[in-house]
Amino acid sequence: MKHLYHVRSKQPEAARHLGSKTAHKTENAFPVTLPCSQHCDDAVSRSLHQFAESLGNAIDAKDPNTSCHSEEVAVVAQAIGQKLGLTCHEADILHIAGHLHDIGKIGVPDRVLQKQGPLDEEEMHLIRQHPAIGANIVQPVQAFSKMTGIQAMILHHHERYDGKGYPYGLAGNAIPRGARIIAVADSLSAMLQNRPYRKAMSFDEAMEELRQCSGYQFDPLVVQAALATRQHIHDLTAMLKDSDHAAACLTMPL
Repeated sequence: MKHLYHVRSKQPEAARHLGSKTAHKTENAFPVTLPCSQHCDDAVSRSLHQFAESLGNAIDAKDPNTSCHSEEVAVVAQAIGQKLGLTCHEADILHIAGHLHDIGKIGVPDRVLQKQGPLDEEEMHLIRQHPAIGANIVQPVQAFSKMTGIQAMILHHHERYDGKGYPYGLAGNAIPRGARIIAVADSLSAMLQNRPYRKAMSFDEAMEELRQCSGYQFDPLVVQAALATRQHIHDLTAMLKDSDHAAACLTMPL
C-alpha cells in the first residue's frame, strides 16, 4: 500500500547504541543513521520502508481482524510524532517502527491470533510474548536495532505509563519515547477495528477513550498531541479505510 504520510530526513547524524534494560530510562532520544552520501541514504531509506511495510502486511494477513493495522499505526504514530516536534528523520524512524511493531506475532500460534472470543490465561501469556519475539527478530538488522532505536520501540510498545504494562513494567519516561507514541497509535487503530469480542468504536469514541486513559495507560503529552491533531488523524484513517476497501474489492472474485 502506498504511504499516505511519509517524510524523509536530509540530516543523517552519528549513531548511538541500544542500551540494556536499565538504560531504557534514558532511551528517549531517537538514535539516527550513520553518515553516508545522500543518494545512498535515500535508497537505503526507501528500501527499509518498503521492507518494513511488507513485513507489516505479512503480520496483518495472519489475522482477518487486523487488516491494514500496521500501516494505520505507522501513519498515525508519525502524525503524532510530528505534532510533538520530532524532526523529519525521527518521524521517519517512528513510521518504520509502526510498520514493525507487531512483527513478533509471527511467533504466536494462529489459534491464539484468530480465536473468536476472549483469550484465556495461557493464551494471554503467549500473546504477551510478541514484543520480545519482535525485538529478537529485528535484532540482527543493524538499521532496526542499534542505529535507530526501532528494536526498543517494538520491545516496549505494550508498556503502560503507570508501569502496569509488559514486558518489563517500565513507567513514565523510562519507556522509550517512540514506544509511548506507538502505544497510542496502536490502541487507536485497534479501537477503530472490529474484534471477535467487540464491535469497532467510532473515531470520536476512540479519541475519548484515549483522553480518559491519559496519565494511566498513555503518556499525557502524547495523548494531548493526538487530540490536537485529531482531524488530520481522522483523515488519515479514513483514507486508509477507503484504500483498503478498494483493494479488497479489486481482489474479490466476479
